[in-house]
Amino acid sequence: MLRLVPDWIIYMLAFLGVMWAIFSGAPAHDAPPPPPEAIEFEGAMLPPASVFDDRVVVQVSRPKDGIGSAFAISEEGDWLTARHVVEGCENVALLVAPNQYVEAEQIAWSSDSDLALIRTSISPNPVVLNTGSNLRIGTYGYHVGYPQGRPGEAVSRLMSRAKLITNGEREGSESVLTWGESGRTEGLAGTLGGMSGGPVYDENGEVRGVIIAESPRRGRIYTSSPEAMSKFLEEQGVALMGTTTRAFTPQTYGSQADSARRLLQVVKVACDVEESR
Repeated sequence: MLRLVPDWIIYMLAFLGVMWAIFSGAPAHDAPPPPPEAIEFEGAMLPPASVFDDRVVVQVSRPKDGIGSAFAISEEGDWLTARHVVEGCENVALLVAPNQYVEAEQIAWSSDSDLALIRTSISPNPVVLNTGSNLRIGTYGYHVGYPQGRPGEAVSRLMSRAKLITNGEREGSESVLTWGESGRTEGLAGTLGGMSGGPVYDENGEVRGVIIAESPRRGRIYTSSPEAMSKFLEEQGVALMGTTTRAFTPQTYGSQADSARRLLQVVKVACDVEESR
């Protein structure tokens, strides 16, 4: 004898069908981004900044004692770092040997980008800066510094430009480069905080930007644009002296990063904040 299907089962199946039809085509806003190997428009020239660039919002809080990174840009004691690494610091020092720091003087910081210039008596082995805009989508980037206060590095691929919006203690906006992280130091998990102010090298060993922010959930690293670096250093009248480069590859970037730190091309920055803050 044929048994009838209960009405509630029919209604439930119909409801599930409707819900599937509604949500199956909805964008997955919280889904992870595509892997860097699938970058759209790979090989195309990076376009100039545009009003259509993605917007990334960063909350800038009151400075605290902390650490960051910096890199040498001349032999005269000039170092480039991120403004937020040294802004509000009463004392700034650079680690030049185990447990040995030298004091650094804050010379200038940019009014419209997250860049700062600090100075010591000497800055050996300066990087070769490439502030040209001849970057292509998919270009490899090698980020070197002191994430979480320890030596570390990451490899990424250039994805696009973005508009970085800062709120809080400092408000502003600037055009930045967006890199999709594809690898990092073995054993390095979590935030890359502390790498801010460090350089991003290209495959030729030339520095194309300063690390200024990250989005851990999305696997993104943001660096200053070449144009911002060029404008800031021109305003400061810094004579660039770097002449020697070392090629970076996804297989060798760890050893090349170690060499950059050992030669004091990239150093750790320590910040002491005023007690009144």
